[in-house]
Amino acid sequence: MIEICEVGPRDGLQNESKIVQTETKVELITRLIDSGIRNIEAVSFVNPKVVPPMADAEQVLKSLPKRNGVRFGGLVLSRSGLDRALKTDVDFLHVVTTTSDSFNLRNVKRTVEQAVGELTLVIKEGAASGKGVAGVLGTAFGCPFEGNVPFENVLKVAERFMEAGCSEITLADTTGMANPTQVQKIVESFFDAFGKELSLGLHFHNTRGLGLANVLAGYQAGVRRFDSSIAGLGGCPFAPKAVGNVCTEDMINMFHGMGVNTGTDLPAVLETAKWMETVMERPLDGMLMKAGIA
Repeated sequence: MIEICEVGPRDGLQNESKIVQTETKVELITRLIDSGIRNIEAVSFVNPKVVPPMADAEQVLKSLPKRNGVRFGGLVLSRSGLDRALKTDVDFLHVVTTTSDSFNLRNVKRTVEQAVGELTLVIKEGAASGKGVAGVLGTAFGCPFEGNVPFENVLKVAERFMEAGCSEITLADTTGMANPTQVQKIVESFFDAFGKELSLGLHFHNTRGLGLANVLAGYQAGVRRFDSSIAGLGGCPFAPKAVGNVCTEDMINMFHGMGVNTGTDLPAVLETAKWMETVMERPLDGMLMKAGIA
């Protein structure tokens, strides 16, 4: 069985020009829970002036239904974000850095080393407070500014995050540069370095049409946790051309066709994707909503 981390309410909506109202976000998350998804990145504790679509994190969390076995995550990029998160009942902190100095310097004006130095303190305090902490490593498969990111750099950041208290690591393909052969090699190398007991997740963008192919490569290499976004919504406001996450319903359809259990009700997920088109008032990227379930 695979675990889906649904990132539509956060990564899916943060890059949209349309501001989705709090009650609509809550309805989206409720629909996702009702369809069987149990791990949802619901909010982002970032500066609301920088990312206005995520300004209502506290209100969203207060309004969400409380269900056994459902986990809500919130993105944390800094100490100020941690301070906000610790005042809520968010279950997991998703602490994020990229692994490319060029990307970090352009977007947060810090080197990777400077960012990791701050974020390891964030992780330690978050874990000490009783929150779960997942480390998300961006540009793990390549940087739009400097190209290849040495694998050793990614390993070092992962090791420091785990030493600080992360119980999970997610490798993120920030601008859709990964390919299946690369994914397989990196996943195998991660497991070689940290052991198969490592809770490793993958986050792909479909920028160049390889999102599902990369998911399959990760699955074949042993990964069982994948980020995806309802209807293919998504993108990073700080990364050029980082459009479209792997589409949740398309990924579920692929796994169901392979006989792999996802714990979800695919028709219900598909109806939510179609509903999101009406919410966003534009065509969305998911393919299953156009072709239907075979």
